[in-house]
Amino acid sequence: MLRPVLAAVLALCAFVAVSAENFEEGKHYVQLATPLPTQDPAKVEVVELFWYGCPHCFHLEPTMAKWEKTKAEYVDFRRMPAVFSQDWTPHARAFYAAEALGDLDQLHAPLFKALHVDNRKIFNEEALLRFGAEQGLDAEDFTAAYTGFAIDGKVKQAMQYTRSSGITGVPAIIVNGKYRVSVQSAGGEQELIEVINFLTAKEHKG
Repeated sequence: MLRPVLAAVLALCAFVAVSAENFEEGKHYVQLATPLPTQDPAKVEVVELFWYGCPHCFHLEPTMAKWEKTKAEYVDFRRMPAVFSQDWTPHARAFYAAEALGDLDQLHAPLFKALHVDNRKIFNEEALLRFGAEQGLDAEDFTAAYTGFAIDGKVKQAMQYTRSSGITGVPAIIVNGKYRVSVQSAGGEQELIEVINFLTAKEHKG
């Protein structure tokens, strides 16, 4: 009685394996001409470039959050605010300020929700500092971090990474500094996760 079930499972596994092998460079993902630096050579890095004001980034967030909990141990996942212009720097500064304080969880999802569910206009320094205080961040510490020189460097790095990655929009994923993939190129959110897993496994095997 177990044989038909076992056969079905093996067939499904074979289908998944074949599907993964069908991911094509230049179609589902792009290899960067010049690799970008990664933070930890011992890990396979996955960077999500996003903007809080982007509705597509907001819709992808639950999918990425779920994947983060199930990703392979050899994968180092980090979010990076994309900075295409000075208009994008306030959100980037807020992200890095909250991260520096260890309070990113108090800001990240709530800011997405405030912008895209509650339709709040939180796009400048004053509004972001006020919002951070609303979420329980220490107002003085958050302001000091937001306006600090350390955050200047973080934002400049994010701006350079955004340019060097060659992305033209967000959300976008960079795998191990070598590959660029998006929801559009992968064919959907679930397909994006499959391509990420395919590329991280490829990099892990070397």
